[in-house]
Amino acid sequence: MSYKTGIEKIIEIYKRSHLSISKFSSLIQKDRRTVTSWVDGLTDVDPNDEVKKKICSLFRYPDYIWEDGCVDEEFLKSITQIPQKEVRIIDEDYQGRLKYIMDIEKNRRFVIQAQFPGPMYRDTAVQRVYRTRTDKNIEELKQNRIDQMLRYDYDTTEWYSIKSILSFCYAEIGNFFTKEEKIKILELIYELFNNNYNKKLFLFDSFSRKIYGMETTYISINVKQKILFFKSPIESVFIEIRNKNLVERMHRYYSSPIEAPSHVNFLESVKIIKILQDALKYNNSLAQAYENINRTTDYGELFFNNLSIDLQRQVSAPKQGQRRN
Repeated sequence: MSYKTGIEKIIEIYKRSHLSISKFSSLIQKDRRTVTSWVDGLTDVDPNDEVKKKICSLFRYPDYIWEDGCVDEEFLKSITQIPQKEVRIIDEDYQGRLKYIMDIEKNRRFVIQAQFPGPMYRDTAVQRVYRTRTDKNIEELKQNRIDQMLRYDYDTTEWYSIKSILSFCYAEIGNFFTKEEKIKILELIYELFNNNYNKKLFLFDSFSRKIYGMETTYISINVKQKILFFKSPIESVFIEIRNKNLVERMHRYYSSPIEAPSHVNFLESVKIIKILQDALKYNNSLAQAYENINRTTDYGELFFNNLSIDLQRQVSAPKQGQRRN
């Protein structure tokens, strides 16, 4: 079959969707009779741009499938294969990866962190957690990155899971920090984010919407350049995505109080950092830290969700009127 006109392309997309005409019509917000006339070949009037844009958004197809040059096999390839120009593998050494991050996040960044704290904060407060040798050029790049992050006017929005910050403070397995180092890192982050509207810190509950695992990889979203990248399971590889719809959807998801996972408001997140810092300073247990958070903030429920079943039985239930975002 030929795939040259907009209607021919829509018919193929409809067939591959395995949806009923009624469902397909409602999704693209068109009358059922209109879609039926396309499928039955009763009209040759090309659908408008609004319909095409809606289809691309719903089925995550690239915008260029409607171009005159995207026909036949090229069109089929575009809707069945990942577009090569939208996905790129960045396979570099440590220096190359660091340069790449600094370039994408040069003026601002919006990131979902793999773990607490971010590596730049860790390396500022605690030198060489991982005992690896690096050359002079890498050390200079790392220092430039640290200087960038510590600038008061550097625009950063950072998401950490509540699980990762509680693990940082209290986990006894896989924790590379002494009590003094933990306090120092929490103090640094508190000083950076407190009363600074250029820097926003969000703590989210990774157990709230079956999104456990979002905190296992670093995701950076540059909505202005329409780029996001994340670390692959292979340490030396980044995956870069340039799909405009996906990038905007990811950014919108974590920017919207309604769509985002249950989280602590960025102003309250800083307050909780201080509570955890004091808890460590005065040797308070995890249960005691939770009780303080539950008593003095509106987000005890989110922290309660991250406690073990046994510990939940030992502490107070979350107070009434807790916030989820």
